[in-house]
Amino acid sequence: MKIKTLLIDDERLARKGLTSLLQHIPDIDVVGEAANVDEALKQIDKLKPDLLFLDIEMPERSGFDLLEELIDVPHVIFVTAYNEFAIHAFEVNALDYILKPVSEVRLQEAVQRVRKVMINVQSLPLLKDMDEQVFIRDGEKCWFVKLADIRLIESVGNYARIYFDTYKPLIHKTLNALDERLGGKRFFRANRQQIVNLSYVDKIESAYNGGIIIVMKDQTRIEISRRQSVKFKEMMSL
Repeated sequence: MKIKTLLIDDERLARKGLTSLLQHIPDIDVVGEAANVDEALKQIDKLKPDLLFLDIEMPERSGFDLLEELIDVPHVIFVTAYNEFAIHAFEVNALDYILKPVSEVRLQEAVQRVRKVMINVQSLPLLKDMDEQVFIRDGEKCWFVKLADIRLIESVGNYARIYFDTYKPLIHKTLNALDERLGGKRFFRANRQQIVNLSYVDKIESAYNGGIIIVMKDQTRIEISRRQSVKFKEMMSL
């Protein structure tokens, strides 16, 4: 299993050093580099990497700003000289946080964590039939729920909240992992935090910034990100 990897750091020597260390790690395929957020966005759109090695402090915009721009976020390992951002890093679902200077042993540990997560995601079956039932467990409570009855899924860190009927249990799955499983046409990734069942859309409104707001049948209002608005209009023939 090759892991397509993109290095993002404003320091050329830092990228060169990381590339040298990664050459000794099996399965890592460094497909590109970027020195800032704008370059990284273009490279991510073009190369579709599985993994980002991402610096935090960069000119103009930070590594966190980059993640805010993305919908489908690759796996992220932060590589930085600063330890004060560690809590925030894990809040945005980073798999690891490595302090510079980087050691090969520490890098091996981080990549192994990525391998485990990718294997787990690939082993999950694709869900296409809206009548298919999924098993949901939250603590001691359990449900068998039809996909058609799930109206909204929201990200809560490394967990996801599932909305159906009057329930909203929390499960230990990331939104990205669930998005990959939902192969049917009725679920739509509205933004980084939410997946909606289009069957539960009541109406569509224009946002003040030219974007789109979905109003669900329960009157929940969900803003579609700029990147997803074009895709949404195509799906809904707007």
